[in-house]
Amino acid sequence: MLRLGDIVENVLSYTPNANTDFIRKAYIFSAKVHQGQLRLSGAPYLSHPLEVSGILSELKLDVTSIVVGLLHDTVEDTLTTLDEIERLFGKETSFLVDGVTKISQITFDNIEERAAENIRKMLFAMAKDIRVILIKLADRLHNMRTLEYVPKKKQIRIAKETREIYAPLANRLGMGRLRCELEDLSFKYLEPENFVTIEKKVAQSRKQRLEFIENTKQIVKTELKKTDIPADVTGRTKHYQGIYQKMQRKGVPFEEIFDLLAIRVITDTVQNCYGTLGIVHSMWTPIPGEFNDYVAMPKPNMYQSLHTTVIGPEGKPLEVQIRTREMHRIAEQGIAAHWRYKKKGKLDEKYDEKFEWLQQLLEWQQNLKDPREFLRSIKTDLFPDEVYVFTPQGEVKCFPKGATPIDFAYRIHTDIGHHCVGAKINGKIVPLKYQLKNGDIVNIITLTSHAPSPDWLKIVKTSRAINRVRHWVKVEQRQRSIALGKEICEKEFRKSSLNLAKAEKAGKLLEAAGQLGFQKEDDLMAAIGYGKVSAQMIISRLKPHEDSPQAQKDSSKFKKIMKKLVIPFSNSQRVVIKGLNDLLINFAQCCNPVMGDDIIGFITRGRGVSIHRADCPNALSLTSDPERTIEVKWGSKIKGTQPVGISVLSGDRQGLLAEITEAISKTAANILTANIQTTSDKQATHKFVIEVKNLKQLNKIIKSIEQIKDVFKVERVRAA
Repeated sequence: MLRLGDIVENVLSYTPNANTDFIRKAYIFSAKVHQGQLRLSGAPYLSHPLEVSGILSELKLDVTSIVVGLLHDTVEDTLTTLDEIERLFGKETSFLVDGVTKISQITFDNIEERAAENIRKMLFAMAKDIRVILIKLADRLHNMRTLEYVPKKKQIRIAKETREIYAPLANRLGMGRLRCELEDLSFKYLEPENFVTIEKKVAQSRKQRLEFIENTKQIVKTELKKTDIPADVTGRTKHYQGIYQKMQRKGVPFEEIFDLLAIRVITDTVQNCYGTLGIVHSMWTPIPGEFNDYVAMPKPNMYQSLHTTVIGPEGKPLEVQIRTREMHRIAEQGIAAHWRYKKKGKLDEKYDEKFEWLQQLLEWQQNLKDPREFLRSIKTDLFPDEVYVFTPQGEVKCFPKGATPIDFAYRIHTDIGHHCVGAKINGKIVPLKYQLKNGDIVNIITLTSHAPSPDWLKIVKTSRAINRVRHWVKVEQRQRSIALGKEICEKEFRKSSLNLAKAEKAGKLLEAAGQLGFQKEDDLMAAIGYGKVSAQMIISRLKPHEDSPQAQKDSSKFKKIMKKLVIPFSNSQRVVIKGLNDLLINFAQCCNPVMGDDIIGFITRGRGVSIHRADCPNALSLTSDPERTIEVKWGSKIKGTQPVGISVLSGDRQGLLAEITEAISKTAANILTANIQTTSDKQATHKFVIEVKNLKQLNKIIKSIEQIKDVFKVERVRAA
């Protein structure tokens, strides 16, 4: 277990006048309230806050952060209160402890709401003091280091959250070393087979690799000494997750990963960085397309370095990173290297623009109420694949890979995005679906009369663009629906000898709207335009059917039309639609929902209600039109089965297919189709379409297959 003395010694190394008594006071208090508590590993609970504080001291954070590391679990896991923390350690410490404390004793409808609320709270705290997330990251890192003692189901949940949220967040904050460890630990639990494969291959080549790196370092040192460039030359090891991601992205085996062999040169000035680059390129041939200048164009997280890959000694590919000592400090510590604690967590103004993305996250999270949409937005803006482009004035803008000129336009201004009709990239006109590339100079073409198209949602990548387009579509489609609803009502009212304008003026329309569950006349008209409500439902409240032969005739016609859109209600009805009876339903083939899935309904024109899984990409795009979204749930008495697709990635061995099909048949599921493909590297992909009664049966099938030897991954796919 880490000792308090080690932490204090580390703090004094970068803050000689640190208030070490304050740290010792927090240690004694934490030891007292956690006395008798054990972690799942059997170690005293105190070991966890000590390790968290140790990580924070490695990041060279201030004394208050170290103290919070020692106290961060006292409120959640002991009888300690925030008032007590504030009384003993001050308001600043109390605020940080509250910000880091995990959400508990809160009831949510589903996992997405719990995760979204957790992240919302974290973002609010970050806005006031960035140290909250730095302490939270240290807490998560130590929990990941000891994840082996946690039950498997919980391991998967925590590792997935770490990979999807915390590691990308560490990357965005420029904390490279911490990010790499979080990614590797997540990789270990989420893809154990692939992790072990990479780990073994790295170990097998370790001795030869170290010898090669050591010889290469000496060559570089000798050449730099000739030109009087001061430099530290070290070897660099690429982390396991990074190796595997590059293998997947480039479709190459382990042996062809260029930057597995790498050295890092740390010098004193930017001028000497470029001088070193020239020397490296004069010694060895650079590989085309494998050079990145992050000194001239820093990453959004402030990372700066020169990256080049050359054909090094013995004809082996070699990556070389070149940076100054200050650049290296920032690359390792990221935002922690620039935080000014005397401002109580407020970021130095000159770095504000570097973290504009954080302000955008805070802005968007206030507007996004749907937890799934919020989580999707967060993940989109945290993931690291980025391209760098220029405005016509030479300003650098960073976008996620796959971003389009529309994303660029909305980054400049909402109105420019709304009126965007095209773009010039490097002086040439390109279509709006063009994907931005590194170094592009982007000039947006606008037209005042032009407006966004719902189709833009299929090609834009940034949360800002997605949210702006969705908002415009929502407003525009509502206006169209109101106009259509009024047009329909006017025609139907005339047939029944009624006047829409008079009914509205007399307040009868508002009264009818209230009876149907709407607050305003426009809400009622929009519902009619969308097909949720019929004009006859209003007429029946304004004028009895028997008063007008024409009304009776029209009612008869309406019933005939509705017969085409309804199905007889029975105890076996699979889905219940809130507020409506007997509407025709159909299950979307894009996601094949089964009993137990979270589902969402969408009113279609002429085909009743289409039922999608709530996480279906198509359903998520449809929610841009909320007026046509309808609340649905599974019926209480359900019969029958639904087709669902599953994909199994495995090794290629004799008898494996028989074991998989046996696992499926043991659960009483029927296999409709099966398709198996093998690859040259002794792997196989099995795709099945099976009939299941509910999600419970499907999960049982997946779990059974996962337990089969040589099965690497099982996932649900479209039933095609």
